[in-house]
Amino acid sequence: MLARRSLARIASQPSPLGAAPKSARNMATLREIELRLKSVKNIEKITKSMKMIASTKLAKAQRAMQSGKEYGLANSEIFQHASSETPAKRKLFIVVSSDKGLCGGIHSSVSKATRRAFADAEKPVESDSPIMVIGDKSKAQLSRVLPKNLAMSFNQIGRDIPTFADAAGVADLIVKNDANYDGIAIVYNKFISAVAYESAIVEVANENALKESAGFRAYEMEDDVTKDLAEFSLANAIYAALVEAHACEQSARRNAMDNASKNAKDMIDRLTMQYNRGRQAAITNELVDIITGASAL
Repeated sequence: MLARRSLARIASQPSPLGAAPKSARNMATLREIELRLKSVKNIEKITKSMKMIASTKLAKAQRAMQSGKEYGLANSEIFQHASSETPAKRKLFIVVSSDKGLCGGIHSSVSKATRRAFADAEKPVESDSPIMVIGDKSKAQLSRVLPKNLAMSFNQIGRDIPTFADAAGVADLIVKNDANYDGIAIVYNKFISAVAYESAIVEVANENALKESAGFRAYEMEDDVTKDLAEFSLANAIYAALVEAHACEQSARRNAMDNASKNAKDMIDRLTMQYNRGRQAAITNELVDIITGASAL
């Protein structure tokens, strides 16, 4: 009973420190807003710098894309005369992506196109068709959805502007791989304009498809000729897809950094207004305290 009364008496006594004055609370809030404002301004500087870098790289990527498209046009002329009579059901999907992020939905675009190709009822493919991915970003996405289909992956490809040597190295490793397939489909991002792109799939005939096509059966050729032509055509198609996907990536990164800079500017405006209002309220409260104290005297 005595202990209970002592506790009640202690609880009823005012704290020696007392409650924090309202001005101190306002100062703490203003300090938090000021720190956040400084952080957002630093982020805006970074996004603006990245936008400028991406704009410079986009101009170079577009020039490389124009020259790289010639390889794809040469391939399309060959495959027009080498169309297979029976469509391939077990395809090798080569997904062209990259290792870097901060570029919008450029990686999820090709991943979704690959999943749609597997689910397409009009052009069915076998569910265990192999997938080879160029780039770590799409590899991470497809490994969650189609982990058993991943046969090979490549990284550090196209960190700068892709070259034909990069494409030839990838094509050589693909040909040497033991994966079983009837046809090849390259999934990449097609460049439409500086602000737009779309996923696309281009078909590439392998060695067996070239031998069985009516256009090639009309001529007598050695096996090495067809094999070399198939590998060279694959390297051409991969190179054309790499340079176009690289241009799409730089375009998407520039747009993403532009949007991030605009959002940062809007946030800076809101935080500046909030800081000014809080500062004005703190000054008003201090003036009221001073006037009240002077009146009491």
